[in-house]
Amino acid sequence: MSGGSTYQTCLASVGGDTDALLECVAGTLDAAMNTATDSVTNSVNTFFLIFAAILVFFMQTGFAMICAGSVRVNNVQNTLLKNLLDACGASLGFYTVGYAFAFGGSFSNPSQTTFIGNTNFFLMDVENQAFWLFQFAFAATSATIVAGTLAERCQMSAYLCYSVALSAFVYPVVVHSIWSNNGFLSANNSNPLLGIGMVDFAGSCVVHVTGGMTALIATNILGPRTGRFRDIRGNLLEKPRPMPGHSVALQMLGTFILWVGWYGFNSGSVVYLMQNDNYEVVSHVAINTTLAAAAGTVMALFIDTAIQEHNTGEVTFNLSYAMNGCLAGLVSITAGCAVVQSWAALIIGAIGGALFLGCSKLLVKRRIDDAVDAVPVHLSSGIWGSLSVGLLADPTWLSKVYGNSNHAGWFYSWSRGSADAHLLACQVIGVLFVLGWVTVTMTPFFWLLHYFGFLRADSLEEVVGLDVGYTGGALHNRLHAKDDDQNYSAYLDEYVHRRKERAFMKNTSGHIPASSVHSPSLHGHSYHGRKVITPAMKEEAMGNSSVRSNSSVRVGAVSNSSESVKSPGSDRDWKDNDNAVMDSSRDSGVPSLSSVKEEHV
Repeated sequence: MSGGSTYQTCLASVGGDTDALLECVAGTLDAAMNTATDSVTNSVNTFFLIFAAILVFFMQTGFAMICAGSVRVNNVQNTLLKNLLDACGASLGFYTVGYAFAFGGSFSNPSQTTFIGNTNFFLMDVENQAFWLFQFAFAATSATIVAGTLAERCQMSAYLCYSVALSAFVYPVVVHSIWSNNGFLSANNSNPLLGIGMVDFAGSCVVHVTGGMTALIATNILGPRTGRFRDIRGNLLEKPRPMPGHSVALQMLGTFILWVGWYGFNSGSVVYLMQNDNYEVVSHVAINTTLAAAAGTVMALFIDTAIQEHNTGEVTFNLSYAMNGCLAGLVSITAGCAVVQSWAALIIGAIGGALFLGCSKLLVKRRIDDAVDAVPVHLSSGIWGSLSVGLLADPTWLSKVYGNSNHAGWFYSWSRGSADAHLLACQVIGVLFVLGWVTVTMTPFFWLLHYFGFLRADSLEEVVGLDVGYTGGALHNRLHAKDDDQNYSAYLDEYVHRRKERAFMKNTSGHIPASSVHSPSLHGHSYHGRKVITPAMKEEAMGNSSVRSNSSVRVGAVSNSSESVKSPGSDRDWKDNDNAVMDSSRDSGVPSLSSVKEEHV
């Protein structure tokens, strides 16, 4: 509204009374200025939140690069596809019900404490949609943590089911409990637990402990990669077999991308940049994030180098440990990045790097296979980061961020002459709740997938690479196989033959059993086979009553009956092809999978 029109409007409203006229003009201009200021504030806050969401979502690229670099070349396409499905599954799950379970009702009725949200399904009545985008990026991050852990042996369908289930239900309940105004653990609750609630500023517990614990449960049920801790016959190896990734460069690229994205992850959690003194909080968070990452890198590298020098007498530097130490430092500082001093950020990051190294070696000792060390990075460091807030939270920053400094970190309480551990107790309760909730929900979920045969890929697919089975990369893998790896070529021929058998039986009989069989006593813990073809199925398909039962055919093994079965319109002799594959394997000096299975039967 222009000054002239304001004057004319007020003059017509109050007449010639000078005082009343001036008061009317001043009031009208103030209202217009406030409206303009609110518009600018909302615009800046929205842009800040969308930019932070973009940085957090860009972390998906970092996770994808780390996973791709950490697997062998014959699993790269499959791993990248799973990372893409993470984002897709998380978006669908969080859009439909995930956001509603996480934040439904927290803004309209903040005084009520609930276990789960019950409004805003399908984004209905959501006013701040930029906030939804930001929270979706967090949900996708939590889901993608598991991708690397299950690399090289997990079925595609199982992974898509998992990402939807986690982002639609399991993760939102954790978010609602700790971040929503209605959560029983939330520091923003009108009546917080123990007078302070759990402080998890950007998600060490909410995001990383949830994802890390899910990864630990999944890999325990799924089992290690074939050949990691046992040979192909199922015998326990004296030392675990290293399975290094094919590209350290991709791993390093992914690490730097994650470090950059973490500035959006932590600093963006301020949410409202133009509120109070939040610009100071954003800067403080970014500095603490940087220091913790550096401290975690140096600590992990230093400890591993010292151990290697002590054991071998040689000084070596492990780049993989340095990169994961950096990520461990970032995970550790995520919970307290806004409420601890910079010197405390260094301590938190350094301890996070050390914990990662110890947990990584413990997993190998316990024969738990984690292809990218996601469990040590996210679970152990996430737990430590959550507990560190209860020890090192500064009362000044607590007051600035949460408006409550009555219960600071335990060490600060000592300096006040008390042993107030309310905040530490809330942190412990929060961590235990998340661990318990994820265990109760995800253990039966993965167990059922495993029981019905939808979790683990076929054992032969593992050997030749999941790219062959899921993305048709057989030729690609042949070209990248080593010249002297004749055994791999034999395995690949056998796998291609098996797929043709399955397609033939499906076309002729209309069905084929797709259950999974896992017999530790027969095949060892690393084997996971399938029923492929039985004599009865051949007899039914070919209509040949003379096909006799062959005792050499077993559950989980490729059929090697003495009958020569040919598909209609084809001169392919299945028996002769089996023998050719077996002969090429024997010539290479290494037993094929089928011969190994027959030997164990």
